[in-house]
Amino acid sequence: MKPLIDLENVTVAYDNRIALEKVTFRVEEPSFLTVIGPNGAGKTTLLRTLLGLIRPIEGRVVVLGLDVLKNWRKVRRLAGYVPQRERIDPSIPVLVRDVVLMGRVPKVNPGFGLGREDYEKAREALRKVNLEEYWDWPFSHLSGGQQQRVLIARALASEPRLLLLDEPLSGVDAASQEIILKTLKETVDEGVGVVMVTHDINPIMEVTDYLLLLNRKVIGFGKPLEQIEPDKLYSLYGRKVEIVRIGETCYVIGGDAHA
Repeated sequence: MKPLIDLENVTVAYDNRIALEKVTFRVEEPSFLTVIGPNGAGKTTLLRTLLGLIRPIEGRVVVLGLDVLKNWRKVRRLAGYVPQRERIDPSIPVLVRDVVLMGRVPKVNPGFGLGREDYEKAREALRKVNLEEYWDWPFSHLSGGQQQRVLIARALASEPRLLLLDEPLSGVDAASQEIILKTLKETVDEGVGVVMVTHDINPIMEVTDYLLLLNRKVIGFGKPLEQIEPDKLYSLYGRKVEIVRIGETCYVIGGDAHA
C-alpha cells in the first residue's frame, strides 16, 4: 500500500528560524490524520510543505507515493486544500454554486467551459455537506459555519485523493462542526485521505485515525488514545493539561484555546 504521507527528517526554516525540525512520520492511504499543537508550532507550515508550497532545507517529503520536491504540480492536482479562515468578500455578488464550481476549474481543458459533469460533481459535493438547497443562494447570506461547509464542498468538488484542512472547525457552530466531521469521516471511508489541523482535540477523538502532536518537532504520533497522555501534552503545550477518561472516551480540559 502506498503511503498517504511519508516524511523523513523534514526541516523547514524561515529567515534562519526553524519552523519544523526533523519531522518524521508515516501514514498509510487512506487515513484521517489530525494535527494539534500551540500557536507557532508549524502546523500550517506542515500543510504547505505537503503541498510543495514550501521547500524544506532538509529531509524527504512523499505525498500519495510522490516525491513532492520533484512532483509538486501533480501533488497539487491530486490534493484539495481548505486554508485557515478563508473569507470571500461579501460585496462580491457570488452565489454558492459559483464558489463550489471553482473546484472544478482545474479539471476543465483549456478553451472549454464547465460542462454538465462539472455541475453534477459540484452539486454532489454540496450535498455531502448538507447544503444542496442553497445552490442558488448568495454566499454572503450564509452563516459562518455554512460558508465553511461550502468551502469544503469546493475542495471536494475537485475530486481529490487527499484533502488538507487548516482549522476547519474554528468559529463554526455546533451543527456545522458535526456535519463537517461526519463529511470528513465519510470522505476517508470513500478512499480519500484527510489531514486536518485543529486546536480542539475533543470533537475529533472518535473520528480521526491518527493524531500528530507537533511543536516544531514531533512530540507524539499514533492512535489518538495513545497520544493523549499527561507527559506528552505537557511537552506539547508547556503546561499541565487535565485529561478525563470515561470508558473509551477521552476529554482534554485546558488545552490550547486556539492553536
